[in-house]
Amino acid sequence: MIHDFDIVVVGAGPAGLAAAVTAADCGLRVGVVDDNPAPGGQIWRSGAHLPAAARRWKARFAAAHVVRLQGWRIVDCPEPGVARAQRNDAEIGRDSSAADGTSLRYRHLLLATGARERFLPFPGWTLPNVMGAGGLDAMVRGGLPIAGKRVVVAGTGPLLLAVAAHLAARGAEIPAICDQASLARMAPLVLQVLRQPGKLWQGASYRWTTRASRYLTRCWPVSAEGDSRLRSVTLQRDGKRWSVACDYLACGFHLVPNTELASLLGCRLEHGFVATDQLMQTSVPNIWCAGEPTGIGGVELSLLEGQIAGLAVAGRTSDAHRLARGRRGALSFARALHRACRLNPQLRDLASHNTIVCRCEDVELGALLGRAGWRDARLHTRCGMGPCQGRICGAAAEFLFGWRADSVRPPVFPALVSSFLEPEADPMTPREAV
Repeated sequence: MIHDFDIVVVGAGPAGLAAAVTAADCGLRVGVVDDNPAPGGQIWRSGAHLPAAARRWKARFAAAHVVRLQGWRIVDCPEPGVARAQRNDAEIGRDSSAADGTSLRYRHLLLATGARERFLPFPGWTLPNVMGAGGLDAMVRGGLPIAGKRVVVAGTGPLLLAVAAHLAARGAEIPAICDQASLARMAPLVLQVLRQPGKLWQGASYRWTTRASRYLTRCWPVSAEGDSRLRSVTLQRDGKRWSVACDYLACGFHLVPNTELASLLGCRLEHGFVATDQLMQTSVPNIWCAGEPTGIGGVELSLLEGQIAGLAVAGRTSDAHRLARGRRGALSFARALHRACRLNPQLRDLASHNTIVCRCEDVELGALLGRAGWRDARLHTRCGMGPCQGRICGAAAEFLFGWRADSVRPPVFPALVSSFLEPEADPMTPREAV
């Protein structure tokens, strides 16, 4: 299969949905590539209690004239105007007659690749039932029984309270919600929330749902204990430590933007985010970016940026500039959120010498001490060279040591050789992992 589009949108979260719908409404031929089986991204996963905005945008997306490749991901962009997509591992094998890969030709490319949770290593963090806050929430939405289970929610960021509220509504017992940030650090963010009735009502609703839970600032997990699974977690606050019995630890230290594809394409990054102009165009001609990769700012900002990009690609620059003026106010919330979620330097001391940092390759902290940088660590320890390609340990290493990946090479995700074959190639060619 070879598809030709005016614009290919990578990601079907809020930013991707808004961009795709807006561009399609302007008469452009739109293709959307998303690695989830259904649109909505991580934040708007299917469920019975989706917010009204989610239902509205997903309905518009379903009605739009858009070619959808759900369960696919971009693994390479071999030349300008061409992207190579591969079906997810979960999708491969369901239809043996379908090709594993396809080429997408485009005039414009919009990156709406979202973000992922940041994990920090500490003793016991690899125990079963120690999970990302968003990851546990997704599993519960997918059917994991949580009623009657004790769940400690810890880390930093507004996701913690949202996850705790959802789990509590499903019958979980939440003994503690622990945020590493101080009240003083949170104050500017609280002021921003007070100016936005929607966010204020949402936050108040979450806190009311979790009113039986202790909400602790300046608090974080220092270790998780258990045998075949998690049994308890040790928390620290102002130098004092205590243990809490629990069945799950939902732990996430805010979000990390997914910028790998943007880096592969040569887009300029600033402070870890994709740099764009007011109309969401990157430093590379005909490549645009919207949503969390440009700065963690929430659903409203992502929707706004997606619409701006969709209008700009369609040549409706006056409408795009009008929306861009409204984006400036939304950016103030993103900046306050960034400052509130800045990590406490004490968190660098959580991992001990034999604590695993790279879960894919079982690399311990001790093996990384003394390395000159990310490349040196990869060459000598294989840290970051497993299936996740450093998406988990890379963010941890950046916080622990100040290392940053100095290059991104294709494929962006682990890929199959068959995904790179020409469309007319024999579909029975043996599949080999790259």
